[in-house]
Amino acid sequence: MILDLAAAASGAIRFDDLGLDPVALNLGFFTIKWYSLAYLAGILIGYWYLLKLVAQPGSPMARRHADDMIFYATLGIIIGGRLAYVIFYQPEILAHPLDIFKLWNGGMSFHGGAVGVSLGILYMGWKEKLNWLRIHDYVACVVPFGLFFGRLANFVNGELWGKETDVPWAIIFPTGGPFPRHPSQLYEAALEGVLLFLILAYAFWRTKARYEPGKLVGIFLLGYGCFRFAVEYFREADAQLMEFAARTGLHMGQWLCLPMIAGGLFLIATARGRRQRVEPVAGSASVG
Repeated sequence: MILDLAAAASGAIRFDDLGLDPVALNLGFFTIKWYSLAYLAGILIGYWYLLKLVAQPGSPMARRHADDMIFYATLGIIIGGRLAYVIFYQPEILAHPLDIFKLWNGGMSFHGGAVGVSLGILYMGWKEKLNWLRIHDYVACVVPFGLFFGRLANFVNGELWGKETDVPWAIIFPTGGPFPRHPSQLYEAALEGVLLFLILAYAFWRTKARYEPGKLVGIFLLGYGCFRFAVEYFREADAQLMEFAARTGLHMGQWLCLPMIAGGLFLIATARGRRQRVEPVAGSASVG
């Protein structure tokens, strides 16, 4: 195996040759990283798409609610994503609580961000007396944008690379040793970002799924959970969790995906029983 990897390394793509730099703009006194721009792009493009969804008949919220949702979602992503990373992936940070706020050092968990956004939706639904589950459906449709840009940023940063391999498209990452590895960040960008977006877009625009509360978010949870679970087999476990993965047989990311998969299956299976007639703003005919 080592000989095969050594042979593959001679013809593998070297990350350094791609000319990628984690810093998008460096003014000396001020720098902007692609990772920060990825979060910004995901939020802004997601907001634009959410407005497209909200403009369709039968929306569970108005434009002003969508504006508020971006604020709650941003807070949920940052707070939930960071706290979950610290708790599940790097608990030693808790020994130095101030380090929790050092977001510029990296370290965010999508699972935690998803919980944070969900809490934001629950609060907004309670505050505005809206159907929180249907809001979840609409928000779920825009999340793949953030996943796509986030995984591309991981690739640009040369982090979260995959396991050693001899596939033709393998890449030798500067921090990944001398052997070529799976560019698992790109696998996740394609599956969690592009493919999951297409599945949800089809369900929203071509079916009546948005009138069955919980169905779209169920599709998202099931799709993301399955895609992430599968890609983890090609992805190297976090250095501090290698022993955990060896002991349990699964990566931390895979364990966190199991409740997502179960929850997604439940929401999809029970969605028809929650189907609602959603009346249009004008007229008398039901639109769903």
